[in-house]
Amino acid sequence: MTTDPSSFLTALRLSDSFLPVGGYTASYGLEQYINEDRIEDGEDLRELLAAYLRRVVGPCETVALANAHAASAAGDRQRLLAVDERLHAVTMPREFRESSTKAGAKLCELLGPDASPSGANAGDERAARAESASPAADGGDLTAAFADAIETGATPGHYPVVFGVVTQARGLERLEACLSHAYSFVTGLLGAAQRLGRFGHTEIQSVLEALEPVITAVCERHVDDDAAAMASFAPLAEIMGMRHERAGRRLFMS
Repeated sequence: MTTDPSSFLTALRLSDSFLPVGGYTASYGLEQYINEDRIEDGEDLRELLAAYLRRVVGPCETVALANAHAASAAGDRQRLLAVDERLHAVTMPREFRESSTKAGAKLCELLGPDASPSGANAGDERAARAESASPAADGGDLTAAFADAIETGATPGHYPVVFGVVTQARGLERLEACLSHAYSFVTGLLGAAQRLGRFGHTEIQSVLEALEPVITAVCERHVDDDAAAMASFAPLAEIMGMRHERAGRRLFMS
């Protein structure tokens, strides 16, 4: 674990709901659970989020993030693109994929290789950067090459994959990056639960504290998994996400 102040502040920034990547619009099916009265109290909420961590965040998103981080450190562009494609394939609900890729593009824009170029010369700057980075893998600027691949549609650009690239570039260790991502996922869903009006601040904080050991255990378990092991198995959560799309009352996009 690093003690570098800049890296530590980056971890805080990335795990803060204040980061404008659109996470506040996503409940990942949680709203539908509440709509159907499947969550009645804080214990139900804790159990649901623990299941998300163990079935989705850990074996799927943490594996993607950790492998993207490793690929970025090695300068391996093909491996990075393969990780992104694998995550896209194993994320079944369309709304979940769209939320993830929109957030990934926004994170890349906010914290990527340039502060989102604009103006008349933006296209020339991107083309020049892509040309210099495209030999990619071993010597080029992999972060810039990946940003260009997302922008041109050559890769989906899922949020955990971008998260891994950004955190590696900014000096976070793999486990730190995984912990930051898992923590931000949990606090995002807890914030959604609170905004849906079922839970108060104190109960939300109690659930968050109860989930901290689960966050740690899940990240430590999956941080060294191979990308081929990436898988998600949460059929009811996926069904809730699909039902949510057609719900008559919706506060969240997913």
